Amino acid sequence: MSFNMVVLVKQVPDTSNIVEDAMKPDGTVNRDALPAIINPEDLCALEEAIKIKENSGGTITVISMGPPKAEDALRYCLCMGADKAILLSDRKFAASDTLATSYTLAKAIEKLPCFDIIFCGRQAIDGDTAQVGPQVAEKLNINQLTYVFNIAQLTKEYIVVKRDIGDGYEVCKSPLPVLLTISSKANTPRPPSVKRAMAYKNLKAQKGDNGLILLWDHNSIGADPNRCGLKGSKTRVKKVENVVLKTFDKKDIQPTLDCISGLLKELMEDHIIG
Repeated sequence: MSFNMVVLVKQVPDTSNIVEDAMKPDGTVNRDALPAIINPEDLCALEEAIKIKENSGGTITVISMGPPKAEDALRYCLCMGADKAILLSDRKFAASDTLATSYTLAKAIEKLPCFDIIFCGRQAIDGDTAQVGPQVAEKLNINQLTYVFNIAQLTKEYIVVKRDIGDGYEVCKSPLPVLLTISSKANTPRPPSVKRAMAYKNLKAQKGDNGLILLWDHNSIGADPNRCGLKGSKTRVKKVENVVLKTFDKKDIQPTLDCISGLLKELMEDHIIG
């Protein structure tokens, strides 16, 4: 029993290192001003795929849409344990919102011979929409299970997972093929293999259908340019505001019972707490 798995990953700006010019005047992210990393929950998604491969066998194809430098992220995924990678890079893909992104990713997946499970991170740290995975599933007309943190059972016919619902979890069952979005609660991604890192350190994306990192444009996947990039995006940034938090008043409260009781009384009178 083996599975053909696809993992969708995104190279994102490291939002833990925000600088003053992180945003452009048009409201888009200035990606050149921030270091690039792989979206953290996408690595959790890849880890889940690798665990299935180790236990049941199969192949893992990683797909990412982005500029040419995104091949660094794909190289890292190969070093973790993926078998093949595809970089969707084309100027026509630029400035995609989630609608255009999911269309492009779905067209690439449709070009693959077959797939059983598609893995995505729950959401990306740059957009925080959690929309791309579900939109890809809708375009492929397959089931989706979101916020997954545990795969309880897997056969060639169906999968059983636990999904986070905030104050508890649901146990859900779905036939294959299926798309899963994986949360950070699922696992701790493994580090890349040193042996693989040495073997793949000079690996570059290649056009066509042969190679470990394939480079595909809109023609390669038969995508309509009018549904890609800015042309295919329905979202527009109307206004960007910088929020600055300021402290106008502060009080020093001594760690005594009377002082803490007085503070609680004051907060309740001001209806800050009830």
